[in-house]
Amino acid sequence: MPLNRRKFLTKTAVTGAGVAIAGAAAAPAAQAADGPAAKKPKRYALTVMGTTDLHGHVFNWDYFKDAEYKDAAGNAQGLARISTLVNRVRAEKGRCNTLLLDAGDTIQGTPLTYYYAKVDPITAEGGPVHPMAQAMNAIGYDAAALGNHEFNYGIETLRTFQDQLDFPLLGANAVDAKTLRPAFPPYFIKTFHVPGAKPVKVAVLGLTNPGIAIWDKAYVQGKLKFEGLEEQAAKWVPKLKSLGADVVVVSAHSGTSGTSSYGDQVPYVENAAANVARLVPDIDAILVGHAHLEIPELKVVNEKTGRTVVLSEPLAFAERLSLFDVELVFDKGRWSVESVSAKVLNSNAVADDPRITKLLGDEHAKVVAYVNQVVGTAIATLTTVEARYKDAPIIDLITKVQEDVVKAALAGTAYASLPVIAQASPFSRTSQIPAGDVTIRDLSGLYVYDNTLVAKLMTGAQVRAYLEYSAQYFVQTPAGAAVDVEKLTNFGGRPDYNYDYVSGLSYDIDIAQPAGSRIKNLTYGGAPLDDAQQFVLAVNNYRANGGGAFPYVATAQELWSESTEIRTRIAEWVTAKGVLDPKDFASVDWKLTRDGTPVF
Repeated sequence: MPLNRRKFLTKTAVTGAGVAIAGAAAAPAAQAADGPAAKKPKRYALTVMGTTDLHGHVFNWDYFKDAEYKDAAGNAQGLARISTLVNRVRAEKGRCNTLLLDAGDTIQGTPLTYYYAKVDPITAEGGPVHPMAQAMNAIGYDAAALGNHEFNYGIETLRTFQDQLDFPLLGANAVDAKTLRPAFPPYFIKTFHVPGAKPVKVAVLGLTNPGIAIWDKAYVQGKLKFEGLEEQAAKWVPKLKSLGADVVVVSAHSGTSGTSSYGDQVPYVENAAANVARLVPDIDAILVGHAHLEIPELKVVNEKTGRTVVLSEPLAFAERLSLFDVELVFDKGRWSVESVSAKVLNSNAVADDPRITKLLGDEHAKVVAYVNQVVGTAIATLTTVEARYKDAPIIDLITKVQEDVVKAALAGTAYASLPVIAQASPFSRTSQIPAGDVTIRDLSGLYVYDNTLVAKLMTGAQVRAYLEYSAQYFVQTPAGAAVDVEKLTNFGGRPDYNYDYVSGLSYDIDIAQPAGSRIKNLTYGGAPLDDAQQFVLAVNNYRANGGGAFPYVATAQELWSESTEIRTRIAEWVTAKGVLDPKDFASVDWKLTRDGTPVF
């Protein structure tokens, strides 16, 4: 199916490359000096507001707990809170002196976004307007960058969402795979009128993450390509300056660390925002996304000009709003940026905007009712509290479901006789399926991502290497040393979702040994693993496409895949069983040891 380019074509500027909008009015922000002989230069103050990684959070509500969101830090979430902050800033600065941007990852992450992608999809004929589109339109966003999770539900859902927005969705480095022309507007220009002086032109360049090419390969392969942020910024920023931009802001769905989770599978850096600031001249500010970090202000010196570029990343889930205060001075017939400073505002300091509450109350209520449907009964409480360092039955539930789905899918094929093993990760440290009624929200809380299932052909030797790579997650701990479970995992900053269990095998992880030599007593069917044995690995699409850079799996032969979410498969499995009994899925496949002695 060809890409839907309606939004891009209808919003494209005369230049054929971006979106240009003139501000209708402006407050008198430029002040002429008093007195006829004064030569004091004119000045203009602009405030750029930014959010990122909203992930479907409209309200301060935890759908998985069916309660108001709370955390130990006292954070609050949701665009309804952000709307209140935005209103305050606009009231203080003058709406005509402000710009509101987002840096991507908008339509995935909560049951709210899942519901309007899959249960009551926005793509259906006469379907609903996405709640995130409704909220962002009502708040008055000026532009947003594409995030990688925008592609999780396929291009049709993304294009429908794009068509529902009143503002452009930017992605300069997302290009058509055949023509290499922009598949989304690369930039947006807004003109701010200043009494008694030339207008101020502000250009916003949108950049997204190159990792989309592997994370959502099934949707984008052959249709879209994702190029490097640094290279594309170097291409587009000079064009923006030639179009008369006085201020250049980049909205980048890319962190600042300069690192990549996918190794060398993609020739471009995943977290490249600081590189962009350092390498590409004439950028004034960068709104950072993707990394889910709070960075109120980061100053990076451009290597070519010596100028300081200011970066800011607001905390995800609408917990923070970044503010860039840009001061301009008019001299020798042109505006120039005199200074930029940044900070973040905390959404826990304000209440929900009642306008947003009223607008989306019905959609919220529908999703609350949906996730509270009872689909089965659990005879015992299952929890992920210890799942990072002990083989937990709740993770075995995931692997059992994946095994059963893949076995059924391969029945009658040439691969039906091969053993099926499965991977799963401890995504959450707080998930719980309580004894008694089991609801969709209980199961959704266990599997928080919209991953789908893939079957890959692997050898025993490859599985062994996969397990060794996974075991790098643990901090090397000598025998006899005290074990603090809070310091035992996440070595090198590896997140929990990049530590995998593998079911159907038995093995020890000896954490006294160096990384690469930790997998001990690896057996299949009670016998030492045969390196030549073939297995079918039931694996999520993120891992199958190279997410986490696990060895061999991305290049392994794909035997089968589907578009139904693993989360849905878990709900179907529990619904069919009726009773959730650990004896039907739990097994102790692995344990931590030190020099052969169990840690726990």
